[in-house]
Amino acid sequence: MVDQEKVILMSRLASYEKNEGKKNEAIGRFFRGDYIGWQVLGSIVCGTICFMIVLAGYVVYDFENFMLDIYKMDLLEYAKGILIKYVIFVGVYAVITYVIFAFRYAGARKNLRIYAHNLNKLSRTYNNNE
Repeated sequence: MVDQEKVILMSRLASYEKNEGKKNEAIGRFFRGDYIGWQVLGSIVCGTICFMIVLAGYVVYDFENFMLDIYKMDLLEYAKGILIKYVIFVGVYAVITYVIFAFRYAGARKNLRIYAHNLNKLSRTYNNNE
C-alpha cells in the first residue's frame, strides 16, 4: 500500500525543489551580511550608472541653457549640488535595496529550514518502516 502522507510530503518537497528551491539554496549559501552586502554594492553601482544617465540626459535636453549659463554660475556650487543629489539618490536606493534583500534572505532561510524539517520528517518515516 502507498502511504498517503509520504506521497504528499514527497510531492511538496519535489515542488519546492523545482520552483523556488534552487533560488533559496543559492541565497542560503551566503552569510546574511555577505549576501546583503553584495546586493547593496551592486545596487550602488547600478544607481551610479542610472544617475549618470539621467544627469547626461538632463544636460543634453537643456544643453543650450546649460552652455549659456555655464560662465555665469559657480561651478563648484553646481558640482556640490549634483554631488548632494547623487548621495541622496544612492543612499535611498541602497537603503531600499538593504530592506528588500534582508526580507528575501530571511524568507529564503525560513523556507530552507522548513524544507530541511520536511526532509527529516520523510527520513524518519522511512526509518520507522524498516
